[in-house]
Amino acid sequence: MYYMLVSDREELPSKPKGYWVRSRGLMMEDPEPEPEPKLVLVFSGKRKSGKDYVADLIHSRLGPDVCCVMRLSGPLKQQYAQEEGLDLDQLLGPGLYKEQFRADMILWGETRRRHDPGYFCRLATQGARQPVWVVSDARRLSDLRWFFSEFPRQTRSVRVQSSENTRTQRGWSFTAGVDDAESECGLDSGVDFDWIITNEADAPSLEEQLQPILKLAEEATSAASSSSRHISTSLSDE
Repeated sequence: MYYMLVSDREELPSKPKGYWVRSRGLMMEDPEPEPEPKLVLVFSGKRKSGKDYVADLIHSRLGPDVCCVMRLSGPLKQQYAQEEGLDLDQLLGPGLYKEQFRADMILWGETRRRHDPGYFCRLATQGARQPVWVVSDARRLSDLRWFFSEFPRQTRSVRVQSSENTRTQRGWSFTAGVDDAESECGLDSGVDFDWIITNEADAPSLEEQLQPILKLAEEATSAASSSSRHISTSLSDE
């Protein structure tokens, strides 16, 4: 790889394309930037509301080449498991293993967020190249603010809701220090969601409720495909 030394913080008259100046005087090749998403769907909801299920349903409809599901809890649990010597696979799973560590893990995550509110958002989005991002587990206003700040045109918020009775039937029970913490209550108010999905047996089907979201996703990806074809054609004509 080509590199050169320049004086610290020196601005070159004409910086070579594809290169950047780092601090301490080292200029190296700039890696190709990751493409921006065309649509970012940020989901939130209470425990056992079914937000992961709804996110996976959208993913299955759009396909893995178009859509990726991001869980902000993934990098959090990975870091926490490493520091505490825990089983990451079980922490990521739906079983009871993670419940015994949930309260402490929440406190650990809050400490990280106080220092850097976007820390776990950045980790979760690294390497994503699909045009549609589905963030399945936003829990705080800081999560929403980060996505709206980074991708203001593309971001939409979605709330998945279910009654306490339905959530109880799915295995939920109130846990002090968890269900009354910011991680569960941070988005209960003060947010004007773009869509609210009611995940109940007597509500309209999820297929029906998700139609506007799927339509927007298809429009966003179609526009992106058309733009790519136009660029490809233009280059071939040169």
